[in-house]
Amino acid sequence: MYKIYEKTLLNQVKDGDKPEHIGVILDGNRRWGLEQTVATSKNLQMRFEIGHRAGADKVEELLRWCLALGIRTITIYSFSTENFQRPKEEVEHILGLLDERLENVKTSRDIHENRVCIHALGRLNLLPEQTQRLIKEVEEATKNYDRHYLNIAVAYGGREEMIDAMKKIAAEVKNDNLGVDDIDEHVVESNLYTSHLPKSEPDLIIRTSGEERLSGFLLWQAAYSELCFVDVYWPDFRQIDLLRAVRTYQQRERRFGA
Repeated sequence: MYKIYEKTLLNQVKDGDKPEHIGVILDGNRRWGLEQTVATSKNLQMRFEIGHRAGADKVEELLRWCLALGIRTITIYSFSTENFQRPKEEVEHILGLLDERLENVKTSRDIHENRVCIHALGRLNLLPEQTQRLIKEVEEATKNYDRHYLNIAVAYGGREEMIDAMKKIAAEVKNDNLGVDDIDEHVVESNLYTSHLPKSEPDLIIRTSGEERLSGFLLWQAAYSELCFVDVYWPDFRQIDLLRAVRTYQQRERRFGA
């Protein structure tokens, strides 16, 4: 029945207007891990690790689903600046998973055959040197790809992004390279973490786990994004959940304030 429903949903959305850019807030890994192992393990760290690994696996599935749908850009919110406040062991495990997946990207057929440009968004200087090095290697290896874009928001905060943009603009004004009256939306956008994208504003933002807030995700870019909140933890997110979100997007009338 699942496969039949999935095929029905795919037929409903495949010929419609699909979002060019999707943002996804990957929420619920920890709670999923706790629920999955509550009867088998009393080791909290092990339970968290199971959830985060399952979540990392799901990201790879998401990429394949979006590529099949022809969605050009995906931005995933994987680790916020606030997440550094979590227990040291958990932070190390999450960043270790990121290192592992970045290594895998180097030989990924999905990435190279589909010419996916990968970019990390955030205050990357807060990350371990090993992670920063891997990010640079992956960005360098995919920098000439322009068919699809995968953005990984890590050590990311929406307020921090706007502060960093303001600092760059202020430096341009201070150095007489920019006049105060010349500051407009284009200038701000060109100084955000997403300035490399052909379309920085997500058409659709999906958040899992049932929480209904953006938690600082792409605050400037999300001004007119359609929001879809899904009541499943991220590791349980299925292709039908993505297809339902796209169908919901197609059913909405986007007026952009007009």
